[in-house]
Amino acid sequence: MSAFAQLTLLAERPTDLLAGAALTALVLLTTLLAARLPGRSGAVGVARRWAGLRARSRGRRMPRQIDPDAAGRPRPRAPGLPSVA
Repeated sequence: MSAFAQLTLLAERPTDLLAGAALTALVLLTTLLAARLPGRSGAVGVARRWAGLRARSRGRRMPRQIDPDAAGRPRPRAPGLPSVA
């Protein structure tokens, strides 16, 4: 019988049970991180894709979402006739 099975299934003392739980958590965490790593290697591809989408929207003259209340921008005016002052 493997040492992992002895620590997790056949624990006689509380310390054995705690060691088995810690080992199980370590194995699960390692598996989870190993499963996520291939997705992280594509981060450069994701940035490249976003840059391509931005370039395509510029080519199609799509307006950007600009905050009208940002610093340095004039206040938006209501449509209508200009006031005579």
